[in-house]
Amino acid sequence: MRKAAFSFIALALGALSTPAAAKPPVIVELFTAQGCSACSKANAHVADLADQDRILPLIFSVDYWDYLGWTDTYARPEFSERQKAYARRLGVREVYTPQVVVEGRHQVGGNQPGKVDALVKQALRTPVDPPDMLYMENGKIAVGSSSHPPRGGAEVWLVRYDPRKVEVEVTKGDNKGETIEERNVVRQLVRLGRWRGRATAFRLPTAEDGLETVVLVQQKDGGRIVAALKQPSR
Repeated sequence: MRKAAFSFIALALGALSTPAAAKPPVIVELFTAQGCSACSKANAHVADLADQDRILPLIFSVDYWDYLGWTDTYARPEFSERQKAYARRLGVREVYTPQVVVEGRHQVGGNQPGKVDALVKQALRTPVDPPDMLYMENGKIAVGSSSHPPRGGAEVWLVRYDPRKVEVEVTKGDNKGETIEERNVVRQLVRLGRWRGRATAFRLPTAEDGLETVVLVQQKDGGRIVAALKQPSR
C-alpha cells in the first residue's frame, strides 16, 4: 500500500510542467506588532510587495510587545518562536520589530526599504532547484523527491494568511489613537511534518473562509526556505 501511494505521488508530480515548478515565490516575512510605533512604514512597504510578480510577503505579528499596553489582535506565541529561531540561525542577538527575513536566508531592519528591496532582487536572481509540489484533490499536498535534499531533511509548514487589507484601531499603548493597516497577515502556522528528500504527501487542515494558503519546505530550526507553493485561489 505504501509503495503504491509513493508511486501515485511520483506520477502526479511528474505531470507538472517544469517552468511552473522552477519558479516558486520569494517569501518575504515581516515580524511586526500593532503596538510597535516604528512599524507602520515597514508594514506599508512590505504590503506593497504583494503587487509584484513572484513575491509573497507574509506578516507575522509577535506578542512580546503586548506588555506595553496593547494586546496585538493577530499575534500568536508560535509567530514569536519562529522569529526567535531566525535570530539564532542568523546570528541576531535579540528579536526586534520591524524585522524582514527573505527566504529564510537574510534579515534586515524593516524600516530600510532599500535594503529590503535589494535582498528581494537578489533572491529573484538566485538560481533554485526546488522539489516539485502539488496540491491534491484529497486535501493533501505532495512534495516531490530531490537528489540533493538539505542535510537532515526539512520541515514542511502550512501558512494561512488574509490577502485583504485589514485595519485595526489601537486604543492603548504607544500607538494609541492610530489605525494600523496591514496586508497578508498570517493567521495560522502549522508544522505538517518532515521531508527527507523522498516524495511525500501531507494532509492539510481545513481552511477558514477568506484565508489563502502557502506551504513552505524549510530547513529545520529557522533555516533557508527550500521550496514554496501557494494554493490556487478557489
